[in-house]
Amino acid sequence: MNIIAGQIADFLKNYAPFNQLTSEQLAEIANNIRVINLEKKQTLFKINDALHDSFYVVASGVINISVIADAEESIINKCHQGTIFGLRPFFAKNKYKTTAKAREESLVYAIPIAVFKPLLANNSEVLNFLLENFASNLPEDRSTQGNIASDGFYTEKQSEVQFFQTLAYNTTPLLATSDNTAQEVAQLMAESLKNNVIIFEKNGPIGIVTHADLASKIATGRYPVSIPVSNIMSSPVVTVLENVSLAEAQLLMLKNNVTHLCVTVDGTDKSVIKGVISEHDLIAAQASNPGVLIKEVKRSLSSNELKEIRARLTNLIQSSIQKNIPLTHITNIASEINFAILKRAVELSILDLGSPPARFAWLSIGSQGRKEQLLLTDQDSILVFEDVAQDKYIEVKDYFLKLGKKTTATLEKIGYELCPNGHMGSNMMWCKSLTDWLKQYNNWMNATRENSDNLSSIFFDCELVIGELKIENAINNIISENAYNNNLFFDFLGNDALRKNSPLSFFKKFIVEEEGIHKDKFDIKTRALMPLIDGARLFTLSHEIKGINNTYTRFKQLAIADPKHSEIYLNCAEAYLFLTRIRTLEGLKNENSGQYINLEELSKNDREKLKNALYPMKELEELIKDKFQLTQFS
Repeated sequence: MNIIAGQIADFLKNYAPFNQLTSEQLAEIANNIRVINLEKKQTLFKINDALHDSFYVVASGVINISVIADAEESIINKCHQGTIFGLRPFFAKNKYKTTAKAREESLVYAIPIAVFKPLLANNSEVLNFLLENFASNLPEDRSTQGNIASDGFYTEKQSEVQFFQTLAYNTTPLLATSDNTAQEVAQLMAESLKNNVIIFEKNGPIGIVTHADLASKIATGRYPVSIPVSNIMSSPVVTVLENVSLAEAQLLMLKNNVTHLCVTVDGTDKSVIKGVISEHDLIAAQASNPGVLIKEVKRSLSSNELKEIRARLTNLIQSSIQKNIPLTHITNIASEINFAILKRAVELSILDLGSPPARFAWLSIGSQGRKEQLLLTDQDSILVFEDVAQDKYIEVKDYFLKLGKKTTATLEKIGYELCPNGHMGSNMMWCKSLTDWLKQYNNWMNATRENSDNLSSIFFDCELVIGELKIENAINNIISENAYNNNLFFDFLGNDALRKNSPLSFFKKFIVEEEGIHKDKFDIKTRALMPLIDGARLFTLSHEIKGINNTYTRFKQLAIADPKHSEIYLNCAEAYLFLTRIRTLEGLKNENSGQYINLEELSKNDREKLKNALYPMKELEELIKDKFQLTQFS
């Protein structure tokens, strides 16, 4: 190894994933590296360029990675020393989706993929590092650990979904035996318009022939068309189980340098063939990637387009739950896409009505405000506009009422039902100026018994969808100020939390609905989830914990703020997740809100788990009584 190659190897070993390689492997890479000097503002590759045969590491200087968003170039990453970028040739066959341009005079190492790829076969840690980071596109600097530059808009939580997201694939693959000729296989592909054939023996796959094989081996004249297909097939076939995830499939194709995977009953080549996964299937699966969905939301121009995206989100939620991805991750992703849809609905209304006459804030409340809406339940919102001159007030309020009505109507078309209690920005009562809203909260919180007729605790779960952050902060500040040492307010919220119907009888039997269309069903929302939601809100406000609306996160934060009762809070957090999962599965199965559970359809084990999840509520109830000196009759 020459002096320059030695210096390059010494540099690389300080950064992941190169620090996982042996000295010999580093030497092989260093000897094949191409050193590129870039002048200030010089472009290495740009959007829609054909993929290079190398990926890159910044040796010195800074490389900006940018995309085109809303017709403007936006920098999504600044690559400093040790940063890997330009990994797309590893994982995709399409063109670059980003532009790499030197921010200043820079030195870049180009590492040939053909040299690096063989090293991955026995380095699963390196392969996992590249795949996971490419999938998640983490933008943060990893310092001396090395980092990989973003190639899109995905987040770490979205990457988690890829490692559980199932794939749709061809379940009726073309089959042939090793005795069939190349010509017969080519005719089979041409007639069926498919680009691959699995070669089998005793029901198990022994090889695969693709269009690429026919082009490189038959069309070039290397072999005659009459030759047995066994002479041109690729063998052995890489086999997988049918529930292989998107990321796992990518990993296997990359590791084995193949473009197809054969699905079998037990995942080996000794069992019955179930189907075949192609690179095209991986690309199609990316259409349900969270980042892709959010970008499509931003481009949508109608409620129908948004409805179709929301349906795809439902499919993503369902497949993620089935693959046992952590519910907290699913909720985070779903809430981001939900909020993108809500925001776009408001934007479409503004496009129709014209620019707002004043600054405003559209705030989600209730389950949307807590970012807990996995199912298509009803919509809850308030509309706050800035204070305006008295002679303009009626005109301004009229505009925002129209905005509220148009937006809620759009959301209804998408599938979010109107709130039965009218808690929406389209309601004159909940579309007000900032001053009027501050007065409203003052009245609610300081004279709650006299003003409790129209007070709902969901008004204390607010999250900005679109508009002025200052307006949201003003609402949160008035809540915080009024909550401080406000015994009357906590007396109201505490009693409201205790007023919920008990989920279990004295004899530990589920209390079910006695009449109506939901007779004999268990109301998991009212009897199980709401007491936990109300309790988390109550204690969060009393402990002056700000900026957290999500029930699970509230309980986790309460365990830190009040360590004496941490076990109760943590038990409630886990119970909330389990109950939410049960409700979500019920809602997905029946295409409704999942509020009423048919206990007979649950397994004995699930019924027992459900009952166990209800026990922490009793501890929470006792804590509320003790903390706020309440009884259920106060």
